[in-house]
Amino acid sequence: MFAGTGTVANYFNYKNIKIISNDLLYHNFVTNSAFLNSHNFDIKKLELIIHNFNNLTSFEPNYFSEHFGEKYFSQDIAVKIGAIREEIENMFKQNQISLTEKNMLITSLIYAIDKIANTVGHYDAYLKKPIREQKLNLEMLDMSTDNNINNEIFNCNANNLIRNIECDILYLDPPYNSRQYSDAYHLLENLAYWNKPELFGEAQKFDRSHIKSDYNKSSATAVFRDLIINAKAKYILLSYNNMGNQGNSRSNARIQDKDILEILGLRGEVKIFEKEFKEYNSGKQKRENNIERIFFVKVEK
Repeated sequence: MFAGTGTVANYFNYKNIKIISNDLLYHNFVTNSAFLNSHNFDIKKLELIIHNFNNLTSFEPNYFSEHFGEKYFSQDIAVKIGAIREEIENMFKQNQISLTEKNMLITSLIYAIDKIANTVGHYDAYLKKPIREQKLNLEMLDMSTDNNINNEIFNCNANNLIRNIECDILYLDPPYNSRQYSDAYHLLENLAYWNKPELFGEAQKFDRSHIKSDYNKSSATAVFRDLIINAKAKYILLSYNNMGNQGNSRSNARIQDKDILEILGLRGEVKIFEKEFKEYNSGKQKRENNIERIFFVKVEK
């Protein structure tokens, strides 16, 4: 229900398993559509397109370079990114590529720019230092559709979708704190949509009110309760970290453990599996005793 870029979905993606993948952010939907869809694509055509993209040398300034050049990327790289994305859009509109092929090319572009972005791993801000010149290199995705026959990919509000699906295993990895993913990955969202919205602020963000997650807000406990009550599954697994009140206010968990246990307990006995992990942290603050936790419920009621 909170698929992100599809790591867990792809791990369990076998021929005899149906994966239902959903994420509120469109660029994650595009990525999941690229890897999990069952539609055919022309690999030779895509390889030629990617080869041509990588060898483009002449560009005009564009929407992307105007807003993101000399910030998240050098001006030359930003111009090339914008030119490639515009060409993907034009090819799709002219029926030169299918929707699946469009999603695969966008995903390849996202992967390529993420490797060279002038950031600390997200796009909430860029580094205020000279940008090291790097090469933009798109690669063909390593994938096939052999395992994807039964899969379904959605770009929905999780609490709406949960009312319309059934599954054996419901895996949940919702946002933990008040840090909205749409703030951290606005640039990728903008690139995937490519409707060229008006941007504002130093970080060049667009109006993201329509993709703000309720799980990052004070309503998180209430929407989580609604999700669990309406889940039609044999097993529920919830990944939720143990930050509690260890960090600053933006990092603290939105749903308290007592509420998680009470809500999941409405559906059956709750078991907790724990494993230590090294926390990703882009700053200098270090916290000990970081535990990755899975709450497990065999649904009985």
